[in-house]
Amino acid sequence: MGLIQRAVEARGIPTVSVTVARDATEVLKLPRAVFVPWPMGHHFGVPFHRDIQRRVLFEMLDVLTTESEPGTIRDLNIRWGDVRRAAKTLTAQGRRL
Repeated sequence: MGLIQRAVEARGIPTVSVTVARDATEVLKLPRAVFVPWPMGHHFGVPFHRDIQRRVLFEMLDVLTTESEPGTIRDLNIRWGDVRRAAKTLTAQGRRL
């Protein structure tokens, strides 16, 4: 992903990635990234959890519009346990995520 992201940026199109592997992101030196401390494959949280997905998306847009320093990685400090707990609570109440 890093090579593609840099190639797109070289053409003047700003990019941002969501990553769950901060160490790999630091090595790849992506132009911009949002780090979420969640398991692999859960870059936007649990399926259908719109609130969490929206938070990740808005964080990405904020990074995209405010960060110009190459290699910027912004941490989204939401613990995975909190994401899962919120999803279980909403499901138990019969509410759509």
